[in-house]
Amino acid sequence: MIIKPNEISELIKEQIKSYSHKLETTDVGSVVSVGDGVATVYGLDNCMLNELLEFPNGIYGMALNLNESSVGVVMLGEDRLIREGDIVKRTGKVVEVPVGDNMLGRVVNALGQPIDGLGPISTTKTRPIERIAPGVMTRKSVSTPLQTGIKAIDAMIPIGRGQRELIIGDRQTGKTAIAIDTILNQKGKNCLCIYVAIGQKNSTVAHIVERLKNAGAMEYTTVVSATASELAPLQYLAPYSGVTIAEEWMESGKDCLIVYDDLSKHAVAYRTIALLLRRAPGREAYPGDVFYLHSRLLERACRVDEKNGGGSITALPIIETQAGDISAYIPTNVISITDGQIFLQTELFNAGQRPAVDSGLSVSRVGSAAQIKAMKQVAGSLKIELANYRELQAFSQFGSDLDAETKRVLVHGEKLMEVLKQNQYDPFDVNRQIIELFIAKNYLIDDIETNKIQSLLSSIYDDISINHKEIIDELVEKKIISKELESKILTICKELVNKYKEII
Repeated sequence: MIIKPNEISELIKEQIKSYSHKLETTDVGSVVSVGDGVATVYGLDNCMLNELLEFPNGIYGMALNLNESSVGVVMLGEDRLIREGDIVKRTGKVVEVPVGDNMLGRVVNALGQPIDGLGPISTTKTRPIERIAPGVMTRKSVSTPLQTGIKAIDAMIPIGRGQRELIIGDRQTGKTAIAIDTILNQKGKNCLCIYVAIGQKNSTVAHIVERLKNAGAMEYTTVVSATASELAPLQYLAPYSGVTIAEEWMESGKDCLIVYDDLSKHAVAYRTIALLLRRAPGREAYPGDVFYLHSRLLERACRVDEKNGGGSITALPIIETQAGDISAYIPTNVISITDGQIFLQTELFNAGQRPAVDSGLSVSRVGSAAQIKAMKQVAGSLKIELANYRELQAFSQFGSDLDAETKRVLVHGEKLMEVLKQNQYDPFDVNRQIIELFIAKNYLIDDIETNKIQSLLSSIYDDISINHKEIIDELVEKKIISKELESKILTICKELVNKYKEII
């Protein structure tokens, strides 16, 4: 048998033409080194930033450093099972979290996976955690109030829907308490809430979830938890996951409130990752882009126009200071990104002033645009009166001979400070706040003993809401105190103050 070369070549050509099986190509890399929750992977030439990478044993990582010949990966699970030389595969997807109404009432980790023991979350939609914030032209001005239920804040430092208001102060001064009270106060106000716990103790998060459940607030709340025992990359991802869940609702025309508790620990987690990835350290060893870390997060909180959904995200980031130093690196970063701050002072807290809001250092850059007219009328002069009180209080410590006007300012200021006291987990309806501040503004309680003011105000409001319901109804309907209503409230309040004076 003679084999002719031209016949063989024809046969091979025919087989090549009829070959239908497609070649499979995958972009893979191999682990060069691993340790401390960080892996260096050789290869993966087409890898994307924040891409999810698959390691052996079902472990995933996220690409953060894209070097010329290697990729720096932070692990999203235990790295003890990863060995040098292991194959790493691209997934082709950036890190995403599930979104939708089924997230309400659930406690999830930084990747949106449920950790509350209530089974899987039945949602099919996901969104990437990183996204460019809405542009200026897609936004609306902040003009609708978001009531916190706390007199000192709603009166002096009003928060509007779509605003970013920083809560700042030393540890154990009531920062989380203000945020939780604000969530509790959203019941029945068409505002969905997200609480992001970053670097907190497991027991603290469990206590907060239990408190929200008992108050019926978990029905409209999602808790995203990345506790102190979890890996630094998960603590880094948690706030981005939270705001991604909120954006889905915002673009559906809903109002959302998101609390980041707290961004100091978030910055520390990012610093840990950056140093392990051998990025150049800057001031206090924080990486150079630590400002961008928080700005790209907080800029996503806004109020968008109707073309883009018409909803809003209101952000309450929390920052913990050391010895009241608000001029430190991370506090000044976040102050410059936000639309104002609520400063909680240790001295006020220790003196029994709860919430310990310092009206001098606290500010809202949205201001009275986020207040109803009736609240503006009763609270307009409050900050000035308290500033006068603080100035004269410092001055009066040096001498005992005070004129009548100075004494009047000091007494009135002391009563105002008492009126602004409020128990934790007890947010007030805005109408109650208006009535109590109206009584204080008109000097009706300046001759009452300070320790009896709280019970007096409570009794007066109860009496008005039962026997003079038309006053509350008019406030709810018109949201303004007309001349006739002012005269009516003044007359009734004078009578009630005199009536309850005798009882107390």
